[in-house]
Amino acid sequence: MDVQQARRQLEEMLAELDKSLATLSNQRPESEGHGTPGDADAGLDLADHARATALLEVAQEQRRQVLEALQRIENGTYGLCVSCGAPLPEGRLEAKPEAARCLSCQAKLEAGR
Repeated sequence: MDVQQARRQLEEMLAELDKSLATLSNQRPESEGHGTPGDADAGLDLADHARATALLEVAQEQRRQVLEALQRIENGTYGLCVSCGAPLPEGRLEAKPEAARCLSCQAKLEAGR
């Protein structure tokens, strides 16, 4: 993947993530106002809050990965595995331009979690 093309794609991803994060950060589950509050309502509110929190965490992590990929472009190390230094396959970068590791190193990282 051409580095300039990757930069454009990553910058577009960053803009979309920033929009999503702003929306998710401003969403607050309603805790009152419709009907009589009860255990079921409290449970739904808790589930909505947990879902919003999980989505926010995923978006924040993806944003971090995109920023790190942009930094690798600046450093001249984009497209190289941050663990072993091997070139990342073109297909991997096309599918996931923020990828930091080759599939082998990524699998080792995930197995260690």
